[in-house]
Amino acid sequence: MNSGRDAALQTLEGIVGERHVLSDPTLFAGALIEPRGLYQGKALALVRPGSTAEVAAVAAFCSEARIGIVPQGGNTGLVGGQTPDESGDEIILSTQRLRQVREVDPHADVMICEAGVTLAEAQAAALAADRLFPLSLAAEGTCTIGGNVSTNAGGLTVIAYGGARDLVTGVEAVLPDGRIVNALSKLRKDNTGYDVKGLFVGSEGTLGIVTAASLRLFPNPRERATAFVGLESPEQALQLLALARTRLGGGITSFELIGRMAYDFAVKHGLARAPLAGPHAWYVLMEASSQIPEGLDAALAGALEAAFERGVVEDAAIAASLDQRHEFWKLRESIPEAQIREGGSIKHDVSVAVGDVPKLIAEATRAVEAFEPGARVVAFGHLGDGNIHFNVSQPVGADKAAFLERWDAMNEVVHEVVGRLGGSFSAEHGVGRLKRELMARTKDPATLAVMRAIKAALDPNGIMNPGKVL
Repeated sequence: MNSGRDAALQTLEGIVGERHVLSDPTLFAGALIEPRGLYQGKALALVRPGSTAEVAAVAAFCSEARIGIVPQGGNTGLVGGQTPDESGDEIILSTQRLRQVREVDPHADVMICEAGVTLAEAQAAALAADRLFPLSLAAEGTCTIGGNVSTNAGGLTVIAYGGARDLVTGVEAVLPDGRIVNALSKLRKDNTGYDVKGLFVGSEGTLGIVTAASLRLFPNPRERATAFVGLESPEQALQLLALARTRLGGGITSFELIGRMAYDFAVKHGLARAPLAGPHAWYVLMEASSQIPEGLDAALAGALEAAFERGVVEDAAIAASLDQRHEFWKLRESIPEAQIREGGSIKHDVSVAVGDVPKLIAEATRAVEAFEPGARVVAFGHLGDGNIHFNVSQPVGADKAAFLERWDAMNEVVHEVVGRLGGSFSAEHGVGRLKRELMARTKDPATLAVMRAIKAALDPNGIMNPGKVL
């Protein structure tokens, strides 16, 4: 076994260079564990190709040698999709040396980025050309374009621009046998057969390795208006969303619902300042953007005034400066950290039709509180696209380990409500390892059969991200 391992490492070193094959696990310990610590694996090596050609050569060798490949970008995923198993027989293929922004075309409103470019770097490259790449996530300084594409990342602006699937016009990907699929495109119209790029968006590295993507750009907003609103219920938040859309149309680019528990956690732990004077049962953080350099604040104020008149909102503050806007967003983005400080937290990344969000929150809260008396529901997320992070923090004073042991049982409670409402158990985080069995139990059988047939056709040796998704 040792001689075979050594021979494999030597071959990989011959492809990417000796210093880009790390076989001592102490040198890549961080790549072996996912951010929440739910999964920790082992690996034969961490391999860092520096080009698409090197990725292709690594894949071809691993296919022949039957070595599993686990693609990894920024290692920010939350379902274990980027984490190797416990065998130590797989390699982690890091895309972080694929760092080139190959092109920014402001006329086509498309840019081409390699897989290791961070989301923040992609946003900056677009901004340098006076364009907007609108995908926005809390982990944007670390997560990479390859990972965003492979997981069909969502985030804060889906209400206006869609998720990664809507923002990708083409991909370059390496198949498990080393062939390179060049489906990069800047075209808005191309009616030539199957949507090959779409196979790789959201496939979580199970069909191949995304090495580059062409991405849609938009005009850079000249003005933003941001408001933090206190209101009584999710139903009123829906009314506010409808009113805001009537007044501002497609200008609404973010609409975040925040429950009182999530708000209180963030303020209590000093992670953010309270934007409003008094407490409210629910909050909305809303933002509008426009290419017209004036008048947006007035339009947003008008929408809020109408909401006050109709009894929809109780209090609101419009950001008067960039610093205040950042303070509003800081509260929203600090919620996950605040949950950590409150002990064990069982996560649910779910979605339903937008109009069903209030029913989801009400019914799932009742079910959770009946299942685990004292559990604290921390609900927040993207109301504008129906994606709610319905998280459950441990009861005060409870044993964290004992609470987290009930993860699967708690999932069953919440996902039963989601399924009854026709929703999804994975809105934006993917399936990975965490939700693989749930996928097998709940996905339409014919749809699963199609997915398995595609997997078998492209990866007959089963080397691409084994044990993930399917």
